[in-house]
Amino acid sequence: MRAEVWVGPERRRRWTVEEKVATVREAFAPGARVAEVARRRAVSRAQIYQWRAALRDGRLGAVGGEVVGFVPVEVTDEAAAPTAEAAAEPVEIDLVGGRRLKVASSLATAELRRLIRAVEGA
Repeated sequence: MRAEVWVGPERRRRWTVEEKVATVREAFAPGARVAEVARRRAVSRAQIYQWRAALRDGRLGAVGGEVVGFVPVEVTDEAAAPTAEAAAEPVEIDLVGGRRLKVASSLATAELRRLIRAVEGA
């Protein structure tokens, strides 16, 4: 009778949802390179892209009891005026690194872009 004994790490590794989300956020942060993040985290680039697709499709799961995923966003012409009710509503934007912006929905797109760049660069 012959038996093989594998020495070293388990063949199939397991990651928590939090680890997957953190890896995807790190890999797709402005200026990041997927290949570098994959090397640092010891995962394949394909795995990171699969986790991103799962996150986008809502198949990844929940982090801290909250379902994590992408939200569709539509950017419209700045000339289109929001209704008074919509302009009064604040909008929350989650950024990389756990930062969150809360701005008026009436903020011009160009100003919002500058604000996001400033916060992400800080």
